[in-house]
Amino acid sequence: MAISRDKKQTLVAELQNTLADAKMTVFAQYQGLSVADIQELRRSAREANVTIKVVKNRLVRVALESIDTYKDTDMSRLQGQLVYAISSEDEVAPAQVMDAFAKTHPALQFAGAFSGEGNALSAEEVKALAGLPSKNQLIAEVVSQLLSPVHDITNALSGNLHALLDGVEAKATN
Repeated sequence: MAISRDKKQTLVAELQNTLADAKMTVFAQYQGLSVADIQELRRSAREANVTIKVVKNRLVRVALESIDTYKDTDMSRLQGQLVYAISSEDEVAPAQVMDAFAKTHPALQFAGAFSGEGNALSAEEVKALAGLPSKNQLIAEVVSQLLSPVHDITNALSGNLHALLDGVEAKATN
């Protein structure tokens, strides 16, 4: 069933808003996945604040060309049946969500990505991004490293205090 012109214009406007705010847009070929599989992908993406869209590539091209950031971006990878994962919060989350899903559904194959700066990324670069820790994991690691000396000092002082108390207790029992 064909989509009406008004519906297409509404869809393009919605895509423009979503893509303009996106920090990362990952796209993958999904030929061979069922509707239930796509719904499962949407559920897992929702938990990571990632939006999943299945849209005609021509409409995505129109939306991208109307955004200054993406005007000069290479869109040659937008071919075939593609599913788009978009995040306005985390640069790595779309790649991680799609990669985790692809592990159980090998029909999903990365085709590429667009960064928030308007750069086109290859499928190999997206796969490498998927292996990076998330923003929250990186923050937790930095905080852990910063608190490490504090924990070491606290443990050392605590150990000396326990030894002192054990010594006092030993003297009191004699």
